Amino acid sequence: MERWFAERSVGELLPGDHAWFSYADREEQEHVVGAFLHDGLAGSDKVIYITDAGSGDLPDLRSRYRLDPEAYLRSGQLAILPQAETCLTGGVFDPARMSATLQEVLDRAETERFRGVRVTVDMTWAFHQKRGRDGVLECEARVDAAISPSTMAMAICQVDARSCTPEELTALKERHEVLVGADPYFDDGILSITPTFRPRGLRLSGELDGARHAVFAESLQKVIDHGGDVHLDLAELRFVDLGALSMMAGAAMHLGSRVILDHPSAHLADIVELVSSRLLPWLEIGDGEAR
Repeated sequence: MERWFAERSVGELLPGDHAWFSYADREEQEHVVGAFLHDGLAGSDKVIYITDAGSGDLPDLRSRYRLDPEAYLRSGQLAILPQAETCLTGGVFDPARMSATLQEVLDRAETERFRGVRVTVDMTWAFHQKRGRDGVLECEARVDAAISPSTMAMAICQVDARSCTPEELTALKERHEVLVGADPYFDDGILSITPTFRPRGLRLSGELDGARHAVFAESLQKVIDHGGDVHLDLAELRFVDLGALSMMAGAAMHLGSRVILDHPSAHLADIVELVSSRLLPWLEIGDGEAR
């Protein structure tokens, strides 16, 4: 039986959500965890980051959001908790200690009059500790028991997908009922444009018409600036006009790389196949798994 998950963008997370997030590179982590931290600090939440990194190694709040993490550290709204003090006993990963630390944080936050509490921890390192996967899964069960009943706390458990086996990723994913991803670049109820990272590109949902060419061009440029092929996931795109297709082809022409249309409708695929040899030669139909 397939496990049911709620999929939310980071801006849609709710109190009680214990979310799972795997990332493939720093950029993807910045988009999701950076937004999680920013939304909490800007919204008067207590923000807890369990890591061995210093504030300078956190997602870049300065350039992306113009927030100074040092100021929030001084005020106490942001707390960076070392793994050694929260997760280890005698140098060994201790799920019970981590859950006890988390419960202390939640209890203390209730008396500090913050609007809510946000907790994030990167669990990648723990897979390489004694007990490895079993310890991580026990820890996740304990975190879920602390977060899920809460009316003010939410958590993101991170893992670097490059450092875990597919079996480890699946086991960790199944300990969560919420999967979190990046916020859309744009969403007006008619068209939604969301960045994807595996493969790199955009996911388009709804209708892309002439009134939304400008926001599409702006979003497309953000992806193009990174170089390489651009994937556009069109599985949920109901309508696209020829002008937008021409923009995609023009972007590919100037980029010198491919713009690949993944999961287009049969009708759209037929149009691209029909006119691509003459008008849209830089567009390709693909089958990539954007997320």
